[in-house]
This record gives sequence, structure tokens and C-alpha cells, in this order.
Amino acid sequence: MSGGLDALSLKEEDVTKLLAAGTHLGSTNVDFQMEQYVYKRKNDGVFIINLRKTYEKLLLAARVIVSIENPSDVCVISARPYGQRAVLKFASHTGASAVAGRFTPGTFTNQIQAAFREPRLLVVTDPRTDHQPITEASYVNIPVIAFCNTDSPLRYVDIAIPCNNKGAHSIGLMWWFLSREVLRIRGTISREVPWEIMPDLYFYRDPEEVEKEEQAALAEKATKEDVAAVPYADQWGEIGRASCRERV
Repeated sequence: MSGGLDALSLKEEDVTKLLAAGTHLGSTNVDFQMEQYVYKRKNDGVFIINLRKTYEKLLLAARVIVSIENPSDVCVISARPYGQRAVLKFASHTGASAVAGRFTPGTFTNQIQAAFREPRLLVVTDPRTDHQPITEASYVNIPVIAFCNTDSPLRYVDIAIPCNNKGAHSIGLMWWFLSREVLRIRGTISREVPWEIMPDLYFYRDPEEVEKEEQAALAEKATKEDVAAVPYADQWGEIGRASCRERV
């Protein structure tokens, strides 16, 4: 896929990121159409995905996305919570339109709907969870790109990117890679310089953890303010005592 070009080859730091996020870990089942992307099976029954093929399909998907003249005609969808933050970040960085959360049936087929849209390309996080938009896309001839696990159904999917689409870090990292590659092909960012956006920005964050972090930050800020206010209190105390002595 890379055609032997060094710029398009899989880098060592990218492989490290993919392995750390568990992108290569599939499920214990395999779809007959996904067998071509399986490297081997572990002793515990988990299939391992060939990351070289994952990266090649990622490059192909990025080239297809870039070929759409109007970026907003690319619709990115994630019904699962783990991918919702990632699709919103992808949309903000590449100019695509995002549907995070529940997909309203008829969005692509019912013209009376207020949310009706006619995208030229669909990118989904999980073909099993996002089956409704994929089915509607087949009715109106919209090509579909999907992040697929080893057991994902490939019906109506045109480009399958094999990866672990069940892990929060894996989904976020794959959307980050796709966004980076789209921007590189467009020429927005250089291949020579690392992208300043970190993959962590695409990762799912638990609302409870976010709330705890905010409370901890507020408590730390309040403690710092109290510590900073103590010297001034002592100073005014000394001045007050000195003035009392003068009066006496």
C-alpha cells in the first residue's frame, strides 16, 4: 500500500503506540471475511491482528477521506461512549460532521427530518453497534469506512480497518492516527515534525473521574490560596500589635 515509500511506511514509534493501546488484540471469535487480517491466535483463544495490514488500510481510508472536496460531507459516527470523544475531536480537526451518541433512524433517508443530511462518505467506529447508519447508507449509495474487530460483520462495509474497537485507548488512538494521516495528505501538517496534538485528547474520559479531578484541582487551588494568605495575616497582626503598643 505504501508503495515502498519511506514516508508512508510504519514507524517504530507508531507500532509502540499501537501495541501499548492493545490495538492488535482482537476477540476470541473471527468473521470469515476478517480472517485475512489475523496474524495468529494466542493460547487463550484471542486472535492477534496484523498491524501492518491495519496501517495499510488506515492509509487507504485517509486517501479516500481526502478525496472528498468538502470536508463536511464526511460523516463520522460513534454510538458507543468510548468513541464519542474521538469522533468529535476528529471532526474538529478535519472539518468533518460528527454524530456522537444515538443515531436517529431516517437521518440519511427521511427528507422530512430536521436532522436529514446527505453525506458523501461514512466513517463508523463499530459496524455492529452502528448498524443503523450503515444500513441506511446502503439504501442511498454512501460508501462506508469502518473500524472492525475480528468478529465484526462486514456487510455493506467498503473499507474495513482491522483493529481492536472495544478498548477505549485503542479506539481513540485509531481515530488519532486517521486524523493525523488526513491532515498530512492534505498538507496541513508536515511528516517531518511530530503532530502537537496528543493521542490522549481522543481517549474516552469517565465523567466520574473528570469530576474527581476537577474537585481535586479546586481543593489544591484553595489550599494554595490559604497558604499564600497566611503571611499577610501575620504581617497585619504584627502591625496591629505595634500600633497598640504605641497607643499604650
